[in-house]
Amino acid sequence: MPSVLPDGEPMPEDGALPASALLGAGERPLGFYLHVPYCATRCGYCDFNTYTATELRGSGGVLASRDNYADTLIDEVRLARKVLGDDPRPVRTVFVGGGTPTLLAADDLVRMLAAVRDEFGLADDAEITTEANPESVDPAYLSALREGGFNRVSFGMQSARQHVLKVLDRTHTPGRPEACVAEARAAGFEHVNLDLIYGTPGETDDDWRASLDAAIGAGPDHVSAYALIVEEGTQLARRIRRGEVPMTDDDVHADRYLIADEVLGGAGFDWYEVSNWATSEAGRCLHNELYWRGADWWGAGPGAHSHVGGVRWWNVKHPGAYAAALAGGRSPGAGREVLSDEDRRVERVLLELRLLEGCPLSLLKEAGLASARRALADGLLEGGPFVQGRAVLTLRGRLLADAVVRDLVD
Repeated sequence: MPSVLPDGEPMPEDGALPASALLGAGERPLGFYLHVPYCATRCGYCDFNTYTATELRGSGGVLASRDNYADTLIDEVRLARKVLGDDPRPVRTVFVGGGTPTLLAADDLVRMLAAVRDEFGLADDAEITTEANPESVDPAYLSALREGGFNRVSFGMQSARQHVLKVLDRTHTPGRPEACVAEARAAGFEHVNLDLIYGTPGETDDDWRASLDAAIGAGPDHVSAYALIVEEGTQLARRIRRGEVPMTDDDVHADRYLIADEVLGGAGFDWYEVSNWATSEAGRCLHNELYWRGADWWGAGPGAHSHVGGVRWWNVKHPGAYAAALAGGRSPGAGREVLSDEDRRVERVLLELRLLEGCPLSLLKEAGLASARRALADGLLEGGPFVQGRAVLTLRGRLLADAVVRDLVD
């Protein structure tokens, strides 16, 4: 969850949505994102809405404690049931993210999931994911999650090289994420993801290849690979500004992305979104696909964002303020916006273009279609003239996805 909240109109105290938000809801999947804002330490590159014990001490008291956090979040799940009324949709995906969700007891995560199931029901084939820090789980913890209904786990590996992990302020040891995959498989997890980061200062091409090889060798069915973004206000940004480590380089990022696509593709992983590869369609992250396809999701937790039927809202950031709102019978929402038809069109282009299937050409205006024709001529979009009426990125187009999409939304 981003650390900076957008502007917007005030959120009603009861969290009520405009009647228009649930029109046609039955045609859209519903997911839940459950945010756990706690971390043992703060990684130098992280700009998410997370808190260490030191950062929370004296700034929220008992209300900000992770010991009773699950109960607080469950209160928001119950609020969601009241707000969505008699919406009959079972939940298609649940994703527990952070922060480090696995700093909570496994029973807490299972109780949070049970609250979603009890209030809404889960689809028969629901995808239930939690993120995990490799050092925060063991075989017994993973078995408890699997027995409690989780069927997918995502481990933050980032790199297989110790010196790269050190720059990122990651505390796990090389080899531990790979061991976690084996432990998750032994616990019965059907789907396992490893997150990687490329372009860290001091990382070489050989370091990146070693990380990819280690990830593949561990046997996950999904790998996410993200370019390092240096966010202002982070420890890494300050270190770069002081000249302690070099700035990341866009050309290096492009080279590393090409290496990732080559190595992962050669190992049987197919890309389905610019930064994500899976060994099968079943291995894709369905929860993220809800985001990319503009479906409905409720984000519970401090700073979490939600979207239902063209209404987007976000919660207060601090765990203490979040807990106080719910304890007082109020929505923890800090603000919201009702998207116009044009807003929703632009968002569909921005997000769907990143997917393997691309975005429908029917979403583009005249200027956007002209830009798409130029992108086709430049080798950034697949030919056809277009692929079955859709704009689909080529490999080169994926490298320049942000630039391509800026032109297409005109």
